[in-house]
Amino acid sequence: MLETAAPLLAFSPILVVAVLLVGLRMPASRAMPAAYLAVASLALFVWQVGLWDVSMATFKGLLITAQLLCIIFGALFLLNTLGESGGLTVIRSGFTNISADRRVQVILITWLFGTFIEGSAGFGTPAAVCVPLLVAIGFPAKSAVISGMLIQCTPVSFGAIGTPLLVGVHDGLSGNEAVVSYAQSIGAGDDVASLLPLISARVAMLHTLVGTVIPLVLVCVLTGLFGARRNWKDGLRLWKFALFAALAMTIPYCIIASFLGPEFPSLLGGLIGMLIVIPVAKRGWLLPDEPAWEFPQRKQWPDAWKGSVDVKVQQPERPLSPLVAWMPYVLVAGILLLTRLESLGVGQWLAGWTLLNEALIEQYFSSAVTIKPVKILLNPGVLFVVVCSLTAVLHRMSFASFKSAAWASGKMTLSASLALLFTVPMVQVFINSGSGAANLASMPAELAAGVSSSVGSAWPLLSPVVGGLGAFVAGSNTISNMMFSLFQFQVGQDIGVDPIWVVALQAVGGAAGNTICVHNVVAACAVVGLVGREGEIIRVTALLFFYYALCAGVIGLLVT
Repeated sequence: MLETAAPLLAFSPILVVAVLLVGLRMPASRAMPAAYLAVASLALFVWQVGLWDVSMATFKGLLITAQLLCIIFGALFLLNTLGESGGLTVIRSGFTNISADRRVQVILITWLFGTFIEGSAGFGTPAAVCVPLLVAIGFPAKSAVISGMLIQCTPVSFGAIGTPLLVGVHDGLSGNEAVVSYAQSIGAGDDVASLLPLISARVAMLHTLVGTVIPLVLVCVLTGLFGARRNWKDGLRLWKFALFAALAMTIPYCIIASFLGPEFPSLLGGLIGMLIVIPVAKRGWLLPDEPAWEFPQRKQWPDAWKGSVDVKVQQPERPLSPLVAWMPYVLVAGILLLTRLESLGVGQWLAGWTLLNEALIEQYFSSAVTIKPVKILLNPGVLFVVVCSLTAVLHRMSFASFKSAAWASGKMTLSASLALLFTVPMVQVFINSGSGAANLASMPAELAAGVSSSVGSAWPLLSPVVGGLGAFVAGSNTISNMMFSLFQFQVGQDIGVDPIWVVALQAVGGAAGNTICVHNVVAACAVVGLVGREGEIIRVTALLFFYYALCAGVIGLLVT
């Protein structure tokens, strides 16, 4: 009886989040404590996980929360430092010089620059960088968050130098004889790693087919929700430029994934896209013959568009060239790349500086939950703080201005802390629920097994949805892939279709799930002062998620 009901019970925490956050529009600071209690109760009394293991899963979640808050603080600190130094004034005029059209600006910043940052760092960093930058150049806070979240799909599978595939899929498939046997049977090699280039090429192909419309969707949502006329057709009129900007990224992205593997598609795709699109935008090519599209005047903005963060934009005390003004973002991208390339060894050296070492974990935190040392110096938030310090020198800021930026950033970060203090521990209890005396698989595994047994040979259609739900609760494409890749592979073999395609569908769905991932939305809202409005954002981004997952599923069903 319990085995039959387990999938429905496992789905109930997701339902709680959806109903409270999206349906009832409850702020995450109230919805996520209820979700945590629901998951913890299921783990303790139904899955019969020990109290110590639930406590350790919660503790692991709190460790991850501290790291997320560090990223949020760092992103805000960078924004406020540039505001105090006058750098934002120069950056804003720079975008106006490229194009005064807000539709063009949002494509350049989120789709192209955001893809580049995703390829460098991943883990929600693009939203932390791009969303406040949009607000700083004059976008309403709500439009900035929605725009930043909508592009969290196509670039994500190859984020952080390919981590969702190199770590998520690889670790998820490792240690299984059937996977190795399959790799040998198709002549790929003798281990899981030999399958990654095949998976990478399929993932990129799916993303290219489904994701090339994302810039067009982005501008249609922008004009439909935030234009003076609330008319999505104002976005559609930019179709030539939007599709050009999409293909300028996705074509190199797909070629790189097919020939070089999963490390560089997003990073190089975003960079190549910027080099191609910026000159075209400057010359006004492919743009409609009409005045540049603009938001209504600020005094006409509804309160629902505004955040509580007032981005201070000062005039530079001393002349700043565009290069010097942009240098903090150049440093962010460069240092992220420097620390993520294993061949350089910088990341490995920084990884040696940990908050908890293996010995302390073994002595005090040993449980069924795997707790890893916190690599302090590899956290993007620490990098942001370092770049802020360098910016103070480059922009010749006074100590009072620098201190003011830090103080304001700390106060803003506190507003996001309550929601995240329950969101991430809830996720960790959910994921680590497979060690209980009830002999049930973990909640996500029981949920996925229940879905697969119901749909049979039509599984490729729903495979991306499962990957997306994994990212929705886990907050990470990497974790979703780690949880479900082996399960997806086995289902593919059981129903007689190519399991490599099914795993690729999982990876694509997991990437699309970042558009609705609760803690990413909380973090993005926090950096522009929209805390408590997370449900409003997910109501919009959920439509894109279902488009993305279902289109990928239809393609997967046709291919397999």
